[in-house]
Amino acid sequence: MVPLNIILTVKDENDIDEVRELMIQQSQLSKQEPGCLRFEVYHSHTDPKIFIINEHWESEEALEVHRQAKACTEIYKPKVLPKVERVPHPATIID
Repeated sequence: MVPLNIILTVKDENDIDEVRELMIQQSQLSKQEPGCLRFEVYHSHTDPKIFIINEHWESEEALEVHRQAKACTEIYKPKVLPKVERVPHPATIID
């Protein structure tokens, strides 16, 4: 399994609602992809500009397929990434 956490910070507060809607679309599409074990998007209660993505992929190959799929190529990369600062946190599950 390949777990990945990503913290997104919206650059302009006026884009928060749009980013939220785009992340909902991306999440729905990603969950349907082969090898997706988990794809959750959290919106911070303490800072409305912060979104946290928690992904679990069956394998590195499944993650690579995801990176070439519609959720990434038509929503995330062209529409979300220009509006956010992105900090990925690949991780190991310890329990």
